[in-house]
Amino acid sequence: MRTIAIIPARYASTRFPAKPLAMLGDRMVIEWVYRTAERVFERVVVATDDVRIADAVARFGGEAVMTSSEHRCGTERCAEALEKIGGEWDVVVNIQGDEPFTTEEQLRTIVALFDTPTTDIATLATPLRGDSATADLHNPNVVKVAISQRSTALYFSRSPIPHLRGIAPEEWTKHHTYLRHVGIYAFRSEVLRTVVTLEPTPLECAESLEQLRWLEMGYTIGVGITEDVGIGIDTPEDLRRAEALIANREL
Repeated sequence: MRTIAIIPARYASTRFPAKPLAMLGDRMVIEWVYRTAERVFERVVVATDDVRIADAVARFGGEAVMTSSEHRCGTERCAEALEKIGGEWDVVVNIQGDEPFTTEEQLRTIVALFDTPTTDIATLATPLRGDSATADLHNPNVVKVAISQRSTALYFSRSPIPHLRGIAPEEWTKHHTYLRHVGIYAFRSEVLRTVVTLEPTPLECAESLEQLRWLEMGYTIGVGITEDVGIGIDTPEDLRRAEALIANREL
């Protein structure tokens, strides 16, 4: 099975412009992601709409491809990049360019989900644990996923799923293992080419989650479990937290 990693990376960001180029330790955020991916995949490409990112990737010896600035999401950017790259690829892994603590194990886990022939799309989830579990469960910015006994996604939601009837909400995490969605996706190539042509669906619009479009259209989404919880770089504050973790060798 031939796999390729595509890292979508935008320069513009409302909360943190130019974040892929921000320095984290001795390298840029985007380079952290790239170096991990190249240890797993035979080819890694950054898909960007800004020449400053493309030039930075070239300087550290990586490969980049220019894509449209009109894309609404990283999935669309990956689809365009796939067509520009060419070649025969069985699986395309979309790794977010602002997730410098993505691990090799996570990437190998998501690729392994395609050993099941019925898997169209794959993603990851991690159990909600620790002191923040209850707060995360009820935080609409933390996406939850419910899965089948065959480890396929049943539903993604910003609300807690499932609802535990007869138990106080603040006690739910003591009675059920809730799963937080980890936003890495992988697609069979033909599936990626198709999903970006589909119109938004009612559930997607209701929750503002593109993966619900894929479920509504009947695609099977395999879900792998990971215990690694990194830090996405969405704000300058996130970058400072990540710098502290590196300094303390916690990640």
